[in-house]
Amino acid sequence: MKKLSKSDHLKIYSNMVKIRRFEERSSQLYGMGHIGGFCHLYIGQEAVVVGVLMTIKKNDSVVTTYRDHGHMIARGLDVKRIMSELTGRANGYSAGKGGSMHMFSKENNFYGGHGIVGAQVPIGTGIAFTHKYNSDKNICRTYIGDGAMNNGQVFEAFNLAALWKLPSLYIIENNKYGMGTSVDRAAAGSDLYKRGETFGIKGEIVDGMNVYSVIKAADKAGEYVRSGKGPYILEVQTYRYRGHSMSDPAKYRTKAELEEYKNSDPIDVVKNEIIKKKIASNKELEKIGKEIIEEVKSAADFALESNFPENKELYTDVYL
Repeated sequence: MKKLSKSDHLKIYSNMVKIRRFEERSSQLYGMGHIGGFCHLYIGQEAVVVGVLMTIKKNDSVVTTYRDHGHMIARGLDVKRIMSELTGRANGYSAGKGGSMHMFSKENNFYGGHGIVGAQVPIGTGIAFTHKYNSDKNICRTYIGDGAMNNGQVFEAFNLAALWKLPSLYIIENNKYGMGTSVDRAAAGSDLYKRGETFGIKGEIVDGMNVYSVIKAADKAGEYVRSGKGPYILEVQTYRYRGHSMSDPAKYRTKAELEEYKNSDPIDVVKNEIIKKKIASNKELEKIGKEIIEEVKSAADFALESNFPENKELYTDVYL
């Protein structure tokens, strides 16, 4: 893994703070009735996607779950268009028709955002097949929630990825709860990544609260997959601070448990490392934080001032 530069450290910090502030603003807009349907926030899990995407190459592909706003931000997509999609506006990434759970940007090789639990895994595996078929040396990163790891289509995808040695990097975002059920009550066995061992897929557990641990593991895994050795699984152990979705009060866990994870907040880990290494001062980081707050506010204002799709859009992008 290459040594991180000053700009790398600041990019990591900025992206993680941007995701946090964007999601907080999304929560406010949802409460005000500007976001309809379901809305799943990424607060607490920022180190996972930012760490993994620090190792991505331009033409690599990404496919993820319905907790996807943070993924698009980390991929470098326009926060104004992301917020427009959340609020159902015509200039959103899915023309205002996908909403929170179904955002896509083909030009950036970002293939969703999928509302069906586990459904993105066969899709990501198919995208990896395309990369191999085209011999383009790119890989597909497919994110999986811990709740999806009990679903049959996941194992069907693992089987084919291993059989054909597809360039698939599977990232299990284990945030401890599948909706309201603890992973310990729903999944037999100690480690989710080991579900791939029966297919001969290698994997490992990563501390998902520490972005530097994620970068190191994702860099190694990415090079393994890109070299043609087949798929790899990273089980990134993280924690979401909010409920499963905005409609979930998360009463199934204790306040003490939540506070324990907040003591190792992923943004604080980066902030402390930057200050410790004298990459930037606390004052400089505060300035970055204020700029991000303004950027997110501007994105929200832009979205709310944008137009809704015309009625005729109901009939576009539909396969008959």
